[in-house]
Amino acid sequence: MPKQSPDRLEPGTVQHVATTCLCLHAQRAARALARLFDNALRPLGLTNGQFSLLMALNRPDPPTIGALAPFLAMDRTSLTAALKPLERRGLVRVEAGARDRRSRVVVITPEGVALLRDALPIWRETHARLDATLGEGMSDRLRDGLREVPQAAATGGDG
Repeated sequence: MPKQSPDRLEPGTVQHVATTCLCLHAQRAARALARLFDNALRPLGLTNGQFSLLMALNRPDPPTIGALAPFLAMDRTSLTAALKPLERRGLVRVEAGARDRRSRVVVITPEGVALLRDALPIWRETHARLDATLGEGMSDRLRDGLREVPQAAATGGDG
C-alpha cells in the first residue's frame, strides 16, 4: 500500500470521484455539447445559450425576467447579463410589464425571430448528427434522466 501523503489524497479516492461524480460528468458533457452547438451556430453570431434564450422567448406572451430565469436555470443577474448582447443586436427588448410597470418583460423582436428561423436548420442538422452518433434512443434516455436531476437535487436525493 502506498504511503499516504499529507498534501494529496490517495489515488484511489481521486479515481473513485473521477469515475462516479455526477456533477463532473454532467459538466464535461455540458461543455462538450456547448462547444458542438457554439461551433455550429457561430456563422450566425450566436452561442448555444443565446439560441436557447431566444427560443424560450418565442411565445405569444413575453415572460418576465423573474419567470424566465428559473425556466433557464439561471439567476436573474446572469439572465440580465445574457440579454445585453441580444439587446444590442436588436434581437430582444426588455420593457416594463403591462400589468406591473415595476416588472420587466423580455420581448423577442422580428429580427430575433428571423435569426431563429436561420438558426433552426443548423440546430436540427447538428442535433441529428449528435443523435446518430449517440445511437438509438440514447438522446431520449439522457433527456429523461436529466429532467430528474433538479427534483432529486431539490430533495437532497431522497425523493
